[in-house]
Amino acid sequence: MSKNKKTLKIAIAGLGTVGAGVVKILENNKDMITSRTGRVIEIVAVSASNRSRDRGIDISGYDWADNALDFASRDDVEIVVELIGGSDGVAASLAKQSLAAGKSFVTANKALIAHHGFALAQTAQDHNAALKFEAAVAGGIPIIKSIGEGLAANNLTRLCGILNGTTNYMLTQMEATGKDYSEILEETKLLGYLEADPSLDLDGIDAGHKLAILSSVAFGVKTDFANVYMEGIRRIKLVDIEYAKELGYRIKLLGIASISDAGLEQRVHPCLVPNAAPIAHVDDGFNAVVVEGDFVGRTFFEGRGAGEGPTASAVVADIIDIARGHNGPAFFIPCHDMKDVPAASISNRYGPYYIRLHVEEKPGVIADITAALRDKNVSLHIMLQKGSEQDGSVYVVMVTHEVREKDVMTALDQINALSSVIDKALAIRIENL
Repeated sequence: MSKNKKTLKIAIAGLGTVGAGVVKILENNKDMITSRTGRVIEIVAVSASNRSRDRGIDISGYDWADNALDFASRDDVEIVVELIGGSDGVAASLAKQSLAAGKSFVTANKALIAHHGFALAQTAQDHNAALKFEAAVAGGIPIIKSIGEGLAANNLTRLCGILNGTTNYMLTQMEATGKDYSEILEETKLLGYLEADPSLDLDGIDAGHKLAILSSVAFGVKTDFANVYMEGIRRIKLVDIEYAKELGYRIKLLGIASISDAGLEQRVHPCLVPNAAPIAHVDDGFNAVVVEGDFVGRTFFEGRGAGEGPTASAVVADIIDIARGHNGPAFFIPCHDMKDVPAASISNRYGPYYIRLHVEEKPGVIADITAALRDKNVSLHIMLQKGSEQDGSVYVVMVTHEVREKDVMTALDQINALSSVIDKALAIRIENL
């Protein structure tokens, strides 16, 4: 069968780690990609904040644009690849203008899609252009395509995953080295693993962006980042890692989404996960996603979550899809069929909890704590208390039976008001995956 060798011309905005990786793949694997697509993919123009920076690639053969927005109006550009980052600013303007001009748009920008995904998908649909964002979630795992294509025959009701490699690395290192959060945080900073704004990683925002995108793809709902509940890992101590291990769990920062008659639940927070669960053994910078469907059952995906190679690979895979003519709806269903679904409150979450208290060691403390729990119908399954700290304090750890979130949190508010409590109580949800 003869193949169409028409050249497909692209422009790349952003030449950081991922952008440089995209150039390397397209140049080093050019013949293979041409064979697989039937088209020559040619980079015609690039743009970045610093033209002279050494990126380990030769960009002398490409047109240079001081303003990436120029790509939207170039007649010789069919695909604009955006690797700048950020939910607004140049990235958002480039996306809107490129799609409105009928150019396909490929991005690794999770914040952009989480905040503006539905609007951009509508613009793409209106102008017969493709919007692709496989690289925005879970790096080297083709999770967007797996959900939108491979699991398309299923009614999906729940997904969860380790969506941020940096925090997973930190939790893994705390367990492996016996160092506390503050020490591991400093080491992680020195390794350059944190985002420029560390709160994106540490407070669950990065994972929240990705979860909002996965929810739209899995459930056919409009992207709703504003209603993602987010809680990071800043309050996790080494003592929590140790107690979790003793109880048969590991601590993971998970993104969890489900859809039901109660609405769309989207939450990111630390969880205690049983050792028997496959996701409990996903360590360091790896990501993993579990998806549940009515006919396929539970599926599990694992791979590297970030870095030049995995993320650039996902970007190029999207370019290849467009070259093959796979230009369907961005979220795999037409925009007019995407639903507005009310948000389900985390206060209605029902399940067991791990509670860690740091209190003065004196008579009556445990009685006061258990009374507060009793008053809110919080039943205890396990209570652990070990030897005293040097300052005369003690850690008390409890595991509850299944209980409503709002009841646990109300009880903890009462406990935190006790004069014997040194630090604010920590509650970690237990997810029996």
